Amino acid sequence: MNTLLDTLQYFVFITIELIALFLLISAAVEIILMYIPEETIRKKLSGSGIMGNVIAAGFGALTPFCACSTIPMTVGFLNAGVPFGSTMSFLIASPLLNPIIIGMLGALVGFKAMVFYFVIAFICSVAFGYVLEKIGAQKYVKNVRVKPSCCSGSEQPKNKRLLPFRQKIKIAFINAWGSLRPIMIYLLIGVALGAGIYGYMPQDFVLKIAGADNPLAIPVAAVLGIPLYIRAETAIPIGIALMGKGMSIGAVIALVIGGAGMAIPEMSMLASIFKKKLVGMIVAVIFLTAVIAGYVFNLFL
Repeated sequence: MNTLLDTLQYFVFITIELIALFLLISAAVEIILMYIPEETIRKKLSGSGIMGNVIAAGFGALTPFCACSTIPMTVGFLNAGVPFGSTMSFLIASPLLNPIIIGMLGALVGFKAMVFYFVIAFICSVAFGYVLEKIGAQKYVKNVRVKPSCCSGSEQPKNKRLLPFRQKIKIAFINAWGSLRPIMIYLLIGVALGAGIYGYMPQDFVLKIAGADNPLAIPVAAVLGIPLYIRAETAIPIGIALMGKGMSIGAVIALVIGGAGMAIPEMSMLASIFKKKLVGMIVAVIFLTAVIAGYVFNLFL
């Protein structure tokens, strides 16, 4: 009975915390983006040299896009003449530095871990985007056009920057709630699984398979994150519960990065705009990022 009560308490507490985080972070990002004209973004991304990669990774970190938004925007950047390396930095950073992931890590794991995660993923996004351009990977881009985002919200005024701030807040929270509703079931599934792990999974089993003493735990976790990953809102509660049972923080981070960056739906969409070699390169980049981040986390945290 005590275990059941603890499990239910975990479920209720984490659910409330994650819903509040999702709404607040999504609304904050919506408000920030109201002040940044799209044309300004395109011009900044078109800058030469590695600074374009830095700006692109920063923009990717600011956009809580799902795959059906990220992929069309990637094609839009390429069609608009944005350098290939900058576009790749955006494509890598967008899922890994999703503000929802960053916010959840900060709330559930701690500020220091959140900063570590952000810095490592950001540097890898910039570096790998730059490298992909230098090795000529742009020749593996198909000549395609993708329809606009399939998960865009309701019609909103185009000149949102001119609206009163109170109305901007209202629109931001309406859009945040519109983003939360379709994924609410995934959030609840993730929290329910995490609560079950927290309450009932034997700690010795987790320590043996994915504890800090197992050197293969991190690359294995990066791969296992792919089929386990549905959304960040699902994966992170599971990872946090596993960490509470003894899974190393590095393995949890590798699981989140591997799942977020190599999610099967996103890879399928990438295959429609990139040739197999480039898709394979992106998978390798995400896997390396997951493994590097995992070992760095275990080493310093």
